[in-house]
Order: sequence, then structure tokens, then C-alpha cells
Amino acid sequence: MASRSWWQSVLVAATVALACGAAGAEEPAESAAASPSSSLWERETLTDHWFGLGDRLQESGIEVGLGLTQVYQFNTRGGLATARHSGRYAGSYDLELSLDFEKMAGLKGLRAYVAAEGSWSDGLDASSVGSLMGVNADAGGYRSIDVTELWFELALLQERLIIRAGKIDLSGGFECAGCPVAFDCNAFANDETAQFLAGPLVNNPTIPFPESGLGMAVYVQPTDWWYAAAGGADAQADARKTGFSTAFDDEAYYVGLFETGVTPSLKTAGGPLQGAYRVGLWYDPQPKDRLDGNGTERDDLGLYTSMDQMLLRENEESDQGLGLFARFGWTNHELNAIKSFWSTGLQYRGLVPSRDDDVAGFGVAQGRLSPESGEFTRKHETIMETFYNVQVAPWLSVAPHIQYVIHPGGADADDAMVAGVRVQVTF
Repeated sequence: MASRSWWQSVLVAATVALACGAAGAEEPAESAAASPSSSLWERETLTDHWFGLGDRLQESGIEVGLGLTQVYQFNTRGGLATARHSGRYAGSYDLELSLDFEKMAGLKGLRAYVAAEGSWSDGLDASSVGSLMGVNADAGGYRSIDVTELWFELALLQERLIIRAGKIDLSGGFECAGCPVAFDCNAFANDETAQFLAGPLVNNPTIPFPESGLGMAVYVQPTDWWYAAAGGADAQADARKTGFSTAFDDEAYYVGLFETGVTPSLKTAGGPLQGAYRVGLWYDPQPKDRLDGNGTERDDLGLYTSMDQMLLRENEESDQGLGLFARFGWTNHELNAIKSFWSTGLQYRGLVPSRDDDVAGFGVAQGRLSPESGEFTRKHETIMETFYNVQVAPWLSVAPHIQYVIHPGGADADDAMVAGVRVQVTF
């Protein structure tokens, strides 16, 4: 508890101090001349950028964001249970602080980022569905607040070389030609707060991403359309702690990733069709129990791919249109329950006339299960999901989801159907 309280105090103190300092630097006349708040349903955030203070902070190099995610899911059939405990409410909130030291102090290319998260409920997987890959990637258990990321970043050579170090999330990502990349990112299947909810339609389950911990990542972009990145982080990290207790006081195990890719753009009459094609390798040095029970092995390896491609744009002035995504992963079947994985799907923004910001999606993901494990009676678990994200206001979205889980947990349980709704609020 002491570790968590210390980090919480740092986050709150830093946010308050920076906000007060930046606000105090503004002239009273400028504040009085600020434009009136926009309509509740037109403003970008519920608080209208912290009642106008956020715009002034951003000019000073400070950005503060707060998002709230609420999810209710109900198992309508199959799985482990459809009566008692078949429905579950879960949610989370994310507090973010970004600092641009070039604007704040003239330190070119230097940035910092702090993220704190809280959550409630483990979701309904364990009690009702029994899915191995998970039907709610946002469910994080009962946590009040944890500082999950705190890192510094230095951008050099006009953003073509970026070095990030601190308490990092290796799936956090960089950008190449406006596309999310490095590591295992995807434009259409990578955000449980706005896209798919099921775990395997957010990240590749064959990649052993550690919890947020001490580490470093380096991103290089030699051309406008080609990039490479390498990163490593504490394999034994606990996101609830600072990271020093496992990074330096225990065995020095670090999960390493390398990824490279290209981001081509195809010219069409409706506008450019952007794509991103990624391939990566990962390495985990930790000793792992063999699934057949014959001792342990270390130095686990795997490979993965992730791609997304716009197929159709309605016009050049907007991002409305149809996009395709796909992933693949492979790893050692003697050490990992999921020996291979694939997923694919479609997303359409603006499918319904006059609903330009609504997003519809359909995806399917399958994990092929290791024959070495005696726990599985089926060869795979497959999850299909469809959603429709209604953009009620720029700061509010409501998304009904339907998921169908084939062979949940790789067991003989009946296929499960899960219905749910997600509400996302940006403050």
C-alpha cells in the first residue's frame, strides 16, 4: 500500500502543480476574452477541456485527460453458467498527463507521459463464460488507482529516432505515417474502449506482454513508409508497483520485442487508402514449466504479424469507409497453451447515412491449443464479435456488442453467446 500511495501522491501533486503554474502564467484579460463554452452535445469533452483551462495548459505543453469506461455483459447461453452470476458489470478509468518540455522549457524533442488507472470487477469470464482468451479486455479487477506508466521520451532527427525509457507498456505503440505501430498495434482492432472488447481482438494472445514495468524502447523510421523498433521490459513486473523491486532485486528477466513494417498508401479517386503491415519477434528468458510436466525450459521465442488496410473511402475529406485487419501468431507448443493464433475482421466508419462518426465492426479470432497440455479436450477456442459504436457526442459513445465463443476454454462446455453494452465518457 505504501508504494501505491507514494505514486498516487506524485501523480496528483504533479498534475495540480503544473496546472496551477500554467494557469497562473496567463493574463487575466486573456481569460476574460475566452470564447463561451460550446453546447454540451458539441463539445469535445464533457468538461469542455476542463472548463477552458485545458486549452491554455496545452499551449504551455501540458495535456491532462480522463476517460471512463463502463461495460455490462450477460451470458445468454452456454459456457459455465447462464443463471446465477451470468451477468457482470465492470469498468475502469484512465487518467493521463502528457508533458512537452520543448514548449515548457525549450528542451527540444523531450516529452514525458504519466498514466494512472483504476478498475472494478474481473468481468464474467471466470464465473460464467470460461473463455481462455477473454471476452472483456477492459476488466482489470478491483483496483483503486495505480500508476501504470511513467516514462520519458526523446525524439531526434525530426522524429525519425525516438528513445523511450521508464515504466512502460510495450503495447503502447508509436506512429508511422499516422498508423499505430510497435508493438502489435492495429488501426481497427487495438482499443477496448472504442473498438472490440474481446481480448484476442485487442492484442495477440501469443505475445507474452509483461505488465507495465521498467524498460526501454527505441523506434527508428529511415523513410516515410518504413520503420523498425526494439524494446524490452521487466518480465516479472507488477503494474501496481514502481518496478524497482522486480527489475533490480530479483532475477534480471526482460521480455524483448523487435518489429519492423511498412505503411503504404494507395491513391484512389476517393482519397488515399492507408495501410500498415507489421512483422515481429519476441523473446522471453524466464523459466517456464513444460506443459507435458517434464521439467522446465527457458528462452521462449515466438513470431507475429499484424496488418490493417483501408479498402474504401467515401471521400477525400473524411476518414469514413471500410477497413480490413488481420493478425497471426506462433509460439512453442511445449511451453504455451496457445500454440498459434489468427484473427481477421472488418470495420466501417459512417456505415449508416447521417451517422458519419459511428463505427461498425465484425471480427473473428482463433487460438489453436497445444496438444501437450492435458487440460484441453478441444483443439481450439474461437471468438466472434460484432459491435456498433454510436457516437452520441464527441465525448460520449455507446456500443452494443455480441460475442459468440466456440469451445470456451478448450473444454466440452456448450458454445457461449455473450451480449453487452459499453459506455465511454471523455472528461
